[in-house]
Amino acid sequence: MQDLGQFAARNRAVEATPLPDSMGDLLNVAAEKFGGLELFNYFEQGVSLTFAEVRDEVHRVADGLHRIGVKKGTHVALMAPNLPACPITWLALATLGAVMVPVNNRYTAREVTYVTSDADAEFLILHADYFDILDGVDKASFKIPDERVVTLGGRREGSPHHWPDLAAQGDAEFEPPLAVEESNLLNIQYTSGTTGFPKGCMQTHRYWLEVGACSVAMVNFEIKRILCAQFFYYMDAQLYVVAALNHGAAVYFADMLRASKFMPWVREHNIDFVFMFEPVFKQREHPDDGKNDLKLACLFGLTPESHAPLESRFQTTAREWYGMTEVGSALYMPMEVETMSGSGSCGIPAPFREVTIRDPETAEPVEEGAPGELWVRGPGILQGYYNKPDANAESVVDGWFRTGDLFRRDERGFHYIVGRVKDMVRRSEENIAAREVEAVLRTHPGIKEAAVVPVPDDYRGEEVKAYIQLMEGRTPVDVPPEAVFEHCFRDLAAFKVPRYIEYREGFPYGPADRVEKHKVMAESSDLRSNSYDRVDGLWR
Repeated sequence: MQDLGQFAARNRAVEATPLPDSMGDLLNVAAEKFGGLELFNYFEQGVSLTFAEVRDEVHRVADGLHRIGVKKGTHVALMAPNLPACPITWLALATLGAVMVPVNNRYTAREVTYVTSDADAEFLILHADYFDILDGVDKASFKIPDERVVTLGGRREGSPHHWPDLAAQGDAEFEPPLAVEESNLLNIQYTSGTTGFPKGCMQTHRYWLEVGACSVAMVNFEIKRILCAQFFYYMDAQLYVVAALNHGAAVYFADMLRASKFMPWVREHNIDFVFMFEPVFKQREHPDDGKNDLKLACLFGLTPESHAPLESRFQTTAREWYGMTEVGSALYMPMEVETMSGSGSCGIPAPFREVTIRDPETAEPVEEGAPGELWVRGPGILQGYYNKPDANAESVVDGWFRTGDLFRRDERGFHYIVGRVKDMVRRSEENIAAREVEAVLRTHPGIKEAAVVPVPDDYRGEEVKAYIQLMEGRTPVDVPPEAVFEHCFRDLAAFKVPRYIEYREGFPYGPADRVEKHKVMAESSDLRSNSYDRVDGLWR
């Protein structure tokens, strides 16, 4: 058996290495060290930037933003497709000590209003593709005036500030007037959780500096080229940037994730590090699948049975990692541990992280091998949820963050995820809070009650199903599935809209007057049955 002590020693060595003071300092150090090497490549847009070029553009944008009133501590929302402006803006805000609020570019006006208002965003950087969002916001709740909307990809009447102008007018030698420290807030990153509507995780510079340091400890090679097919509002895309700054690597950005293009991109651009997604593995096999430079494919939830076939097919090492928006990297399987391929284990604690498995009800540690809730603590985890004292009190106990995920640990110290305490659906890497979808469903005048559950799906991981009870006197003829879907599309991002709908006469309720979903789900061995399938357009 392999001694895990060597990995604990490697973690301690990373923890003992001094971190830069801030993300701005990390960029400056990386630009000095790797200056002429490529950092960003937007290959579908024909744009390539070196470390030195990114550093200069970041400082120009920081200067431009500062001139229009963005200062240390200012909250700035960003809603844009994958463009060089996204990571450059993030690093510019980091340089100023300002705070980025990434906004999902599939959000509706209702969701944009909620996120920007909840985060107290004072400025909004908005791409022309989403200008119509501003026409649909609730004017009473949306707090950002037109003169604080910075446009990208086109100009908008009433919004005087244009991002390219700010960059062009800024000074590459700009230095922020106030020092930025590792404890300062950098992101309010929204994530769905147990309490329904998205909550803003307060991530500091220390959080992100640790993520970068972990990327060095969790691989046994120097990363050179990373493929990013995710939008920049995702944690993954931001993680890639920090990893690149630590390794001297280049991030190759696709405009969006397309599973059929993923491996051709890997081959074409000599990518050696990726996060691998189930839809990529499910693509039709190609004779060139194994002809690539991949050294590591990180997995998140791939079925254990697919692990060895994936490694064989793509001729690479694949390892399961576990992390969260709230804590960053938490667990990882070291590349050197070959005997655990296909075990389903997420591995051992990452640097800077301590974990324990507790009984979800009593909060007491469970016996070895028994399932319980994973708790995580360590320097740099979230400062809390923004303006959510009740959620903070529920989620953080004596410095430990309660993940809501059920794990077990074996006698060697390897961790395995076995379930979920959270009331969520995990659809194609998106966390969807059941309570938020239920709240939107209940606003339909014909719906009395709704219960949202996950349905296993070979391609998406999980799909969204809504059980609905209609108002007295209403029938499915009065409130057909099409009307329910149309209602949802108005107020929910498309990925949150249920695929399946099942009508019910009523629901079983527990002592807290909550629908007992486990009883509803136990009524059928196939959760798709008796449901209308929006994608296939038929009753199951």
